[in-house]
Amino acid sequence: MRTREVDATAVQTLLAAAVAAPSIHNTQPWRFGLDADNGSVEVRAAAGRRLPMTDPDLRARHLSVGAAVFNLRVAAAHLGWEPVVRLLPDADDPELLAIVHLAGAGEDGPPSLRPLYEAVERRHSSRMPFTGRPVPEAIVTEMIAAARTQGARLEVPDIVGTRRLLRLTRTGEVRNASHPGRTAEAHGCLTAPGPDSGYGVPVTAVGALDASGRIPMRDFTGRLPVPRLPALHFERHAQVALLWTARDRREDWLRAGQALQHVLLTATSYGVRTSILHQAMEWTDLRAAVSGSQQRCPQLLIRFGYGPEGGRTPRAAAYAASSPTPGPAVSGGRTALPG
Repeated sequence: MRTREVDATAVQTLLAAAVAAPSIHNTQPWRFGLDADNGSVEVRAAAGRRLPMTDPDLRARHLSVGAAVFNLRVAAAHLGWEPVVRLLPDADDPELLAIVHLAGAGEDGPPSLRPLYEAVERRHSSRMPFTGRPVPEAIVTEMIAAARTQGARLEVPDIVGTRRLLRLTRTGEVRNASHPGRTAEAHGCLTAPGPDSGYGVPVTAVGALDASGRIPMRDFTGRLPVPRLPALHFERHAQVALLWTARDRREDWLRAGQALQHVLLTATSYGVRTSILHQAMEWTDLRAAVSGSQQRCPQLLIRFGYGPEGGRTPRAAAYAASSPTPGPAVSGGRTALPG
């Protein structure tokens, strides 16, 4: 068994990976704290980064934080630790969503997540048209297995099922566009590109809309007088996958977020682009319709395929020292780490 010190370099690596996770409207609704004495990272919800119209029950926030937890696990494995996760560890502290303990690496733990580390930085959503070339079945099978290892399920429907899910997503997008409160909330997440923009979606990363209307990409700009890409023709036959859980508790949402990121990193490692379609999940009746008659709790829809990268969204600084003159190591009790 080997161990290593939780020094400043390790903390930077861990948090740079964590904040690379996807989040609803790029709100990055997480905060981190380090307890160097016992080698653990606390993952908290950032209460000020809520979307009350789009995410009133905070389900999407939990998905986002779950994705960040998974990235922490991948980075910890990359650095030689065996990450041990406790979800919702303190019933009296609802903002504390997870603790990731950095245990010594050994041979008896679960399979290492280390091979996924390279994909953490490369992964980002592509809101552009894909080529339509099918992703090989072997890769899709690995994506399905990735979700299952995190306690969720990934279902890839047939053509009829895909069209049904896209229709429900399109209905959600139309409703969002006609709802003043939700439109204003989306507009509030739109930012100008530049070094001072750490959150939200820059105009340059919005992507294009589908000229044929088959793929309902989210329209952040609406009627705002801002530069935007012209509508483009997206792939005729989209490949999508529905991520769902058997139950719908806060713990399930966090597990679904970890499953989401495991799926996305697996796809990225094979050069497969992804984007998230969440609009149908933002309306109670549409989410129920996505579930259908089956006993499942849908969490989101993943579109995947081959195509251009698309624009990146920014991230806030991964790590800032808590003292004016930080040393090479972080030690001695809990330290707040901005996320």
